[in-house]
Amino acid sequence: MIQIASLLKGKLIDIWPLLPAAIYLFTSLVLVIVYLLKLAFTHRGVFPSLTPVQQVLQDPEFSDALINSLFFVLVGTPTELCIGILLALLIYTAPVLRSTLRSFFILPMAFPGLVIASLFFILFNSQGGMVNDLLMGRYDFFPAIIETDINWSGNRWFSLILSMMGKVWRDMPLSMLIILSGLNAVDVSIFDAAKTLGAGFRHRLLFIVIPLIFPAIKTVILLRSIEMWKEFIFPYVLSGRYYLLGTLVEHYYNGFSGQPEKGSVVALILLVCVILSLFTLLFLLQNIEKRLINRGSDASAA
Repeated sequence: MIQIASLLKGKLIDIWPLLPAAIYLFTSLVLVIVYLLKLAFTHRGVFPSLTPVQQVLQDPEFSDALINSLFFVLVGTPTELCIGILLALLIYTAPVLRSTLRSFFILPMAFPGLVIASLFFILFNSQGGMVNDLLMGRYDFFPAIIETDINWSGNRWFSLILSMMGKVWRDMPLSMLIILSGLNAVDVSIFDAAKTLGAGFRHRLLFIVIPLIFPAIKTVILLRSIEMWKEFIFPYVLSGRYYLLGTLVEHYYNGFSGQPEKGSVVALILLVCVILSLFTLLFLLQNIEKRLINRGSDASAA
């Protein structure tokens, strides 16, 4: 008992500086969720009421926003992961230019998301945008590819892909740094030994690099999937009426009709989607990690 008490005392001494912040964050989260629950289940002053939930579930804008958000998560997360891995490998395999390349690739994080979204809006504007001018052959150095201007923001999938491009480019440095930290923790002699034994780049990547940096990959997938679910700035600026769940909350809450109860319902649904996707990803990633470990053990035994 004395040992357990001393151990608990030591743990409390280690974590007590974090307790005020933890209490503040937990209290804020509880207050927000309670307020959302009260607002989401109130209709014309009557509480509880399922009318706002029924209205949201029957609204075509909600189903479209859910599909758009799923598209963002299922396509944007692996895209950002793959780009992060490629750039991290590029930096890792170029020791002479490592600091220069790292500084260059981190540049997008220096700009606010709203600035980058506005830049993409200007570049891809259907009226006078530089991309349309380039494709129309209005610059002497580039031939004409299209005959009429493309309304990028007027097409659902064009605008969503454009929003995703901006999001991935803006947040890619964080994924790259996480993967790079995983690579830096690996002993270089392992790669040298595999190369000496005749393993090609593909085999080194699939059977050595990815299993060794899988904890970093798992971190990127979990963090970036959350970011993709709750994305707001880029679809708000670039997608317009093609809502994601995050922008649909704003549309309901601050729109012409002013329906905060419906916005609260969508916010709660978004929270549930994030939690469900996290548990699903944790389950899948843990199974993949076990298979990678077993495959490595079988290879070592052989």
